Amino acid sequence: MTEDAAPLGAKAGWHIWPVGILAVVWNGYGCFDFLMKTTRNPAYTAQFAQDIQTYWYSMPWWMFGLWSIGVFGALIASLALLMRSKTAVTLFAAAFIASAASYYVRWQEIAAPPVKGMEFMPFVILVIGFALTAYAYWQSTRGVLR
Repeated sequence: MTEDAAPLGAKAGWHIWPVGILAVVWNGYGCFDFLMKTTRNPAYTAQFAQDIQTYWYSMPWWMFGLWSIGVFGALIASLALLMRSKTAVTLFAAAFIASAASYYVRWQEIAAPPVKGMEFMPFVILVIGFALTAYAYWQSTRGVLR
């Protein structure tokens, strides 16, 4: 077989598009949420109690850094997955680690107010982040991502 006729990698399964599109939508909302909270959009933040808003606005800069790596890294990783790029694995892993670190710090803080009715969301976010990282890794080991 000549080099020109060599296959570019394994054929992507039908599931890569639905997973990638859902990942873009999910992580795109995370970026939207981040931007609305960090720009203090009154129409968006009005749904949250004042103590929660005060907590967000008093977070140190490095917590915003972890948060931004988590949401924007995951969105870029989702797009990389759709483009069948191997960098999706690294980006998903970095986003997952940043999210886990920020939630760990928040859980250690006594002053962090809970968002009523949304206490389960950090776990949902971490499970989805881990699942997307594992999925990208699986696609990479199969040769789908190049």
